[in-house]
Amino acid sequence: MSGQDRRAERTVVSPKGLDDDAVDRTVRRRVAVGLENVSVTYGDTVALRDCSFEVARGETVALLGPSGSGKSTALKAIAGFEQVSSGTVTIDGRDVTRLSPAKRGIGIVVQSYALFPHMSVARNVAFGLRSRGADRATIAPRVAEVLGMVGMTEYVDRLPRQLSGGQQQRVAIARALATRPGVVLLDEPLSALDAGMRKDMLGELQRLRSELPDVAMVYVTHDQSEALATADRVAIMRDAKLEALGRTDDLFHRPPTEFTATFLGGADVLPAGSLASSRPVPDGDHGLAVRPWAWRFTRTAPSNGLRVTVEQEQWRGAVRHVTARAVDTGERIGVDVPVLVDPPLKAETLWIEVDPADVMVVPR
Repeated sequence: MSGQDRRAERTVVSPKGLDDDAVDRTVRRRVAVGLENVSVTYGDTVALRDCSFEVARGETVALLGPSGSGKSTALKAIAGFEQVSSGTVTIDGRDVTRLSPAKRGIGIVVQSYALFPHMSVARNVAFGLRSRGADRATIAPRVAEVLGMVGMTEYVDRLPRQLSGGQQQRVAIARALATRPGVVLLDEPLSALDAGMRKDMLGELQRLRSELPDVAMVYVTHDQSEALATADRVAIMRDAKLEALGRTDDLFHRPPTEFTATFLGGADVLPAGSLASSRPVPDGDHGLAVRPWAWRFTRTAPSNGLRVTVEQEQWRGAVRHVTARAVDTGERIGVDVPVLVDPPLKAETLWIEVDPADVMVVPR
């Protein structure tokens, strides 16, 4: 077996939702994308540092993190839009680190859609096929096929300016799929849409995943709900580095770092001795992470809780987010109160309690 074949056949964690037997059968899923110790620098500025992860065929990995965390830089390194300072990028086991984007065989969807304003929907979708020298007999049915996949068949003759934002995004996705790429990269694809359109497009992306079982997707977002809804695994990015990587349910319920707990689910991390939690705390510097929805206010001392003073309240639609400060430790804690439940009064001192099962132990 060649070196390229060995790289392509390396073990990759299988997508979520599979039982143990299914995982055993798919553990040698073909690696579609690989980053090995990839760094990107601009002079003295490090945009990405020693980043390594792999994406299997049929798997979606979301790169999630705040602005400036390195997630878009990692995606651009895969695409070839950023010059890699060190490390290796592979597509299907082939070293593409120094290849141009056009030679990597990938599809790309960006947040600005990047449709050609003077071209019809059909011509936009056909652009990549024409660039690769496909003949007319091949192009027409393929364009019809991918427009049907995204529900845009009736709009073939319209120009981009005649479409809504959601429709333009559907066309951008169809264009990315038209050349039958094995890898599709999505860079903040829903950030320019309003809340209603984002919800609809999330549903479309979930449906497309089921229709494209062999396509690997890398999805960049700062929105954790998008990452959890679309991805099999999530890569948490922070300060130009990969902070954590794991299956979505594992990272959410068992965050391996304090930053993962606070960023993915908005947990507050308290000193290990501040709660009478039944969770064992290992030796070393660890904290207890609790998400806002897990707390409940009470006016009687609970078995597992804290005495707090209410500082402020924000209405967030379905919940009121109350900020309170622990009387003994001074820690600020967020508590989500259902909108139909009366929140405590500002400056009121009372208790908050939590079920020990909702307390997560994390390294500090």
